[in-house]
Amino acid sequence: MPDSTARLGRALAAAVLLLAAFAALVTGAASASAAPPASPFGPNVLVFDPSMSTADIQAQVDAVAAQQVGNQFGTQRYALLFEPGTYGTADQPLNFQVGYYTEVAGLGTSPGDVTINGSVYVRNQCDASGCIALNNFWRSLSNLTIDVSTPGFGCYSGEFWAVSQAAPMRRVHVHAADGSPTTLMDYCTGPSFASGGFIADSTFDNTLINGSQQQFFTRNTNLTTWTNGVWNQVFAGSPGAPATSFPSGNQYTTLATTPVERGKPFLSVDPQGRWQVSVPPARTDSTGPNLGTARTIPLSDFFVAHPGDPIQAIDNALARGKNLLLTPGVYDVDRSIEVKRADTVVLGLGFATLTAQHGAVPITVANVPGVDLAGIVVDAGPVSSPTLVRIGTAHGNAASVHSDASDPTALQDVFFRVGGPHAGKAEVSLEVNSDHVVLDDIWAWRADHGTGVGWTQNTGATGLVVNGDDVTATGLFVEHYQRHEVVWNGERGEVVFFQNEMPYDVPDQASWNSAPGTLGYAALKVAPTVRTFTGWGMGSYSFFNQHVDIHASHAFEVPTTPGVQLHDLLTIFLDATNGSGGIDHVVTDTGGSSTAADADVPVTVVGYP
Repeated sequence: MPDSTARLGRALAAAVLLLAAFAALVTGAASASAAPPASPFGPNVLVFDPSMSTADIQAQVDAVAAQQVGNQFGTQRYALLFEPGTYGTADQPLNFQVGYYTEVAGLGTSPGDVTINGSVYVRNQCDASGCIALNNFWRSLSNLTIDVSTPGFGCYSGEFWAVSQAAPMRRVHVHAADGSPTTLMDYCTGPSFASGGFIADSTFDNTLINGSQQQFFTRNTNLTTWTNGVWNQVFAGSPGAPATSFPSGNQYTTLATTPVERGKPFLSVDPQGRWQVSVPPARTDSTGPNLGTARTIPLSDFFVAHPGDPIQAIDNALARGKNLLLTPGVYDVDRSIEVKRADTVVLGLGFATLTAQHGAVPITVANVPGVDLAGIVVDAGPVSSPTLVRIGTAHGNAASVHSDASDPTALQDVFFRVGGPHAGKAEVSLEVNSDHVVLDDIWAWRADHGTGVGWTQNTGATGLVVNGDDVTATGLFVEHYQRHEVVWNGERGEVVFFQNEMPYDVPDQASWNSAPGTLGYAALKVAPTVRTFTGWGMGSYSFFNQHVDIHASHAFEVPTTPGVQLHDLLTIFLDATNGSGGIDHVVTDTGGSSTAADADVPVTVVGYP
């Protein structure tokens, strides 16, 4: 959907924060004892401790929100970090909004170590066409407890998290003694459309309202009540989740366990106040939140990078055995950041963003197990890159085999953009050549709005190519690429939840045919040589907006063999008023068509073959 939000410059950002600090000072709230503890992470990481007054904290978080709520393609990045303790009270709760490129996280080793009495919320953005959450991307909430307290909020009482893609909630416990809900839809202003989303390792003691969320993926989360579904609501390893009811009822797909998962690493402090990174263990066939004992790595074992640091310095530190922590900001990457050591952690704070320059591949990972890449955005640059992140090195057509099933490499909350903030081109966004890799909350996005957007401008063939075996994706979002959007060549792959939108801007049918007699390209293609693959809860949507009748023969293209099993598939056409064409079949030649003639009506296949 076209972006209509204003962009604020660096000067305004500095002024807003300066004014907030001055206001706190003149009210006496910024005494020496209330100042945030010093951190090595730079000015865009705000660290709060329980000795600070609620008014001081409120002023600082509100200043960040005032800058970031409408700052969709700006360069400012923030992390708001809370040391162990309690924030806000029943008389003076802490309630604040989360905008773009803002990470809110507790610094304890468990969600119960940090409690916010109040709420941390995301609401619709409004313009002349109405109020929606469809563009509420790139923000996160993690590792804390919210005791909901929203006195005087009226319709907005409760915990509102009205988000779309790339806005994960992890390791969050929501408790509402007043019975107010957690809602993934902002129903206080309309039309309230939302297109999320991802929750993991959390607990909700209150009712969770799905509302208008078109699709949502929830894994390893304790649920009390989930209200409804729309097109594709998927649950894995989540006690209290509703039973499967696809395609009737609420379009639920529910797996008793998550096949493979590895929790995202997170910054924390030990009881002595020393900085460390906690790395949750990998689990298989798991149920409930992954909150057990984590491996801890002292911050002294990390190279703490800041925007402007030479990539050579980062690579030198990695070669010496350091891990990598990327502080908030935008990094121009003119050569690869090379991860060569097993069990290396690369962790971004505040949606640290790597932008390819001169056609570089921003991150490469060698054929080693146990690497974690987490919490980063990777942008294509104006010169086309062959790929933006490469995991393992392919030798001819054979993927690397240096891997360990008990110590998988994992990517958590890694988000790709081709166009949007600026011109960008990349042939492939993510290439996985290693075996035993977990992809946990990935959004690969060829931009449909923003800067440098057009069929010949932000060129990107494929969002994800998997050549490795035993690769598992939990929460995979891939949108608008110009050829097959996901190509899966490895054996024993598994995808639990897939969301796709085909490219809006196909100029004509002749430009978009994958083979003689096959119109368009598949959202996900499993190679004809693959013998074993499993998919659960997979949706592909079309909306061709060039006023030309464009068709894709099918959304999913897979070999017909007993080892390839797909469950709960759907296609849908999004907008009959402004679009034409559609998808002729759901999978291969099975399933009916979803076209402008029956817009917003899911066409489903329960099982294939």
